[in-house]
Amino acid sequence: MTGGTYTLVYEVPEQIGLTVGALGDHRLPAGGYTYTGSALGRGGFSRIERHERVAAGEHDTRHWHVDYLGSHERVRLVDDWRLPAAAVECAVARRLADSPVPGFGASDCDCAAHLARYPDVETAREAVTEVHGELS
Repeated sequence: MTGGTYTLVYEVPEQIGLTVGALGDHRLPAGGYTYTGSALGRGGFSRIERHERVAAGEHDTRHWHVDYLGSHERVRLVDDWRLPAAAVECAVARRLADSPVPGFGASDCDCAAHLARYPDVETAREAVTEVHGELS
């Protein structure tokens, strides 16, 4: 199974309250959000399918920070980008916008966060397309 680095794009249509495990309670303004992760281990990009099941309400276990975002009833997973066989998770995350949740998705690295916020989904998609293009 192929793995690498991936970025998910979520739509948050209105401000939401979100409790993110040990990171606590946060308010997320409406917008487009990107989450960048690594799928280099066993199962590879099947991890994205798991995120899709969480977003669809078909999987309740919250293992990663992104599970708290993806499982919120008002949040929608709208797209994903993949960089096969590339271990560039932190490089992608650092090139994307600032995060409203310090430390989100970055508990095993020294990045500020792996969640980025944009004013809307289209702007988020454009940013991810550009960054993934630079690193492919």
